[in-house]
Amino acid sequence: MNFLRGVMGGQSAGPQHTEAETIQKLCDRVASSTLLDDRRNAVRALKSLSKKYRLEVGIQAMDHLIRVLQTDRSDSEIIGYALDTLYNIISNDEEEEVEENSTRQSEDLGSQFTEIFIKQQENVTLLLSLLEEFDFHVRWPGVKLLTSLLKQLGPQVQQIILVSPMGVSRLMDLLADSREVIRNDGVLLLQALTRSNGAIQKIVAFENAFERLLDIITEEGNSDGGIVVEDCLLLLQNLLKNNNSNQNFFKEGSYIQRMKPWFEVGDENSGWSAQKVTNLHLMLQLIRVLVSPTNPPGATSSCQKAMFQCGLLQQLCTILMATGVPADILTETINTVSEVIRGCQVNQDYFASVNAPSNPPRPAIVVLLMSMVNERQPFVLRCAVLYCFQCFLYKNQKGQGEIVSTLLPSTIDATGNSVSAGQLLCGGLFSTDSLSNWCAAVALAHALQENATQKEQLLRVQLATSIGNPPVSLLQQCTNILSQGSKIQTRVGLLMLLCTWLSNCPIAVTHFLHNSANVPFLTGQIAENLGEEEQLVQGLCALLLGISIYFNDNSLESYMKEKLKQLIEKRIGKENFIEKLGFISKHELYSRASQKPQPNFPSPEYMIFDHEFTKLVKELEGVITKAIYKSSEEDKKEEEVKKTLEQHDNIVTHYKNMIREQDLQLEELRQEVSTLKCQNEQLQTAVTQQVSQIQQHKDQYNLLKIQLGKDNQHQGSYSEGAQMNGIQPEEISRLREEIEELKQNRELLQSQLTEKDSVIENLKSSQTSGTNEQSSAIASARDFEEIAELKQELATLKSQLNSQSVEITKLQTEKQELLQKTEAFAKSAEVQGESETVIATKTTDVEGRLSALLQETKELKNEIKALSEERTAIKEQLDSSNSTIAILQTEKDKLELEITDSKKEQDDLLVLLADQDQKILSLKNKLKDLGHPVEEEDELESGDQEDEDDESEDPGKDLDHI
Repeated sequence: MNFLRGVMGGQSAGPQHTEAETIQKLCDRVASSTLLDDRRNAVRALKSLSKKYRLEVGIQAMDHLIRVLQTDRSDSEIIGYALDTLYNIISNDEEEEVEENSTRQSEDLGSQFTEIFIKQQENVTLLLSLLEEFDFHVRWPGVKLLTSLLKQLGPQVQQIILVSPMGVSRLMDLLADSREVIRNDGVLLLQALTRSNGAIQKIVAFENAFERLLDIITEEGNSDGGIVVEDCLLLLQNLLKNNNSNQNFFKEGSYIQRMKPWFEVGDENSGWSAQKVTNLHLMLQLIRVLVSPTNPPGATSSCQKAMFQCGLLQQLCTILMATGVPADILTETINTVSEVIRGCQVNQDYFASVNAPSNPPRPAIVVLLMSMVNERQPFVLRCAVLYCFQCFLYKNQKGQGEIVSTLLPSTIDATGNSVSAGQLLCGGLFSTDSLSNWCAAVALAHALQENATQKEQLLRVQLATSIGNPPVSLLQQCTNILSQGSKIQTRVGLLMLLCTWLSNCPIAVTHFLHNSANVPFLTGQIAENLGEEEQLVQGLCALLLGISIYFNDNSLESYMKEKLKQLIEKRIGKENFIEKLGFISKHELYSRASQKPQPNFPSPEYMIFDHEFTKLVKELEGVITKAIYKSSEEDKKEEEVKKTLEQHDNIVTHYKNMIREQDLQLEELRQEVSTLKCQNEQLQTAVTQQVSQIQQHKDQYNLLKIQLGKDNQHQGSYSEGAQMNGIQPEEISRLREEIEELKQNRELLQSQLTEKDSVIENLKSSQTSGTNEQSSAIASARDFEEIAELKQELATLKSQLNSQSVEITKLQTEKQELLQKTEAFAKSAEVQGESETVIATKTTDVEGRLSALLQETKELKNEIKALSEERTAIKEQLDSSNSTIAILQTEKDKLELEITDSKKEQDDLLVLLADQDQKILSLKNKLKDLGHPVEEEDELESGDQEDEDDESEDPGKDLDHI
């Protein structure tokens, strides 16, 4: 307050004394008057004075006006006057033009009064509560006042609204107001509220803001709408820009699909008003917010796919190829299409297929490249086309191959009827316009980015320089232009192309070094002491020479790594070389180009560096520095390490492929198991449904039985006998039809059984055909587990079938008893003396009831037969599975018996051999004791004889004979 009084005292043209007294009297009336009319008139008078005498009214009346808002809420008129007065005090909007000093002073006044107002947070909460009033004279001034507070001190007011209960939700209700003035000002209020505050942006988004704003844009006519559409688009940008949560919510809410009608503008030459151009510009910027390269890659990719699926990309390409589109809209559309296709293979393939509406039709890429290399086109448009071409080739090896293929001799059109992208790039690369040289060189470098195959393919390109001279390679022509001393922009572009081309490509390095003039030219450029303008060229030459050393495979003896290092040390010096190499990253335009992928330059003179090239410099600068200071022994060790790493990588990839194949096999087996489980669940559900149906029919049958018993007690049996006799032939024919249907069902079930048996046989064969013993053991264990589970399921099914069969037998017995009762009634009944009309009516009733009963019994029979057939089928499946189990078990038992028999035979043979050895030794000893000489032949003969004797006779007889 002291500051404000000082400002008041310092004003040269202050209010007269009578007007100051008037303001004071009005404030006294507001504070002390008991009549509402008097207070209302006083506030109205303050409102009329607040614009001209803003400072005095603000100093003396602000507290009284706030008190009016608190105490007189029942009267909307005085509340409206008070809110208007506060708005005039705080707002800096002045209709008439004023001097610069007075505008600065008014801005200071607005911020000071705003600070006084929000010092008590209850004032902002009170204002939010007043916005709930539907009265136009209260809600509209309240919206304007809160918007002015946010413009003056946005962060402080945002924090107060954020912590107040339901503060943001109350403001969201303004968008649903039926009065357009309040709705439109509500949009402006939300713009100020959501500026640079992520928490409030999330709350507003989850309060259904996207739906409401898109509805407003549609109601206003999309791009043909007025300034309201512009305000809604600005609010959408506030909610989505740099807010990943809201972007994800926008995509998942299918709001991207609702953006397609915005761009249905056609190709008319008229109808492009200034407001429409502004709206379309903001709409394109909104798309770029969703697919910006600075967003997380996953979020950007999902938005790009959604834009292609809903046809939004196709609509943008239609505008791109349309006629009569304003230049700034065309430029922004090119930038938007660039970011929609950047890094997305599907979108890039679609863009490659787009043709311009010309005769003959040309690809859109070719038409855009024509604009890029045309020096008469606007600079901004040429930058946009270059960005589009870069985004088309980003992570798109297929597109890179297509562009490079247009330069190869086999694909060049000999007739010259059509111009290819490669021809346009070569034309721009060697034209007299330095900007075209730079753009073409950068575009061609992006066709080689991270693609060693295309770097090798580009070495095949031959150029015809003049008639009668042999063709020159593209690589040689680039170095020739460098040596001719062209403009700096041209040389920088060519050096960037050569550095990108030679990096990670030893074959290209060999081709470059094969020309004996290249290395002396580079060393001469680096060694010279030139001005500041040439320092960048020196740094790029040092980078190119360093790449030639680092990626050198030592295939040329005269330019091996060690010799090139010695050359640098003699002619340049290692320290001087490293210093010149550092000129690149120290350049003032290097950091600017490294921030964003889009080539956004204020003028052609600033077009020096490419974003992807700055990444390459950052990657290679340190590596080249180390390579310059390394010795030959360290290089050899490094090469050996590289070879071992490559071998290790090959082994890892081999095992990865094996694991991948095994994973595929496992996935197939899992799918088979899941299908079998699904079939089992379906069978179980069918059984449960049939059980429930049987129970329902049983209950119905019991009810019918009770009703039939009652009818038999009250009615004559003569008519019943006649009824039974009349219905029996129909029932017999129906039963025959049912028997035929049951036979057909049985045949179908048998065919299904045969199919299942064949599936089982296939599974058995696949199990037995396994070569690995461990896998077969695991498979057999799994089979036994599955067989055990099937046994359990079959046991449960058997129990259910047994219970069902018991119930069926009960129902059949009860049916037989009922039939016997009806026949007994027919035999023992006596003819009653009733009139013929009464008998006819009773017989018709009985016939109707009996027909219903017979129909129910017929359905029960059908279900009983179906259940019995299913039971037999399940029994057959059980028998077949049991038979397979028994066969497997018998085979296992046979194998075990054979193994045991073979073991026993081996043991017996070992025992016999041991006994024979003992007998032979004992006989030899006895012969030696008797003095008989023993020789080898005798030993063999005696051994053979003893073996024969052991088989036939006792060996003791031979000893006695000797």
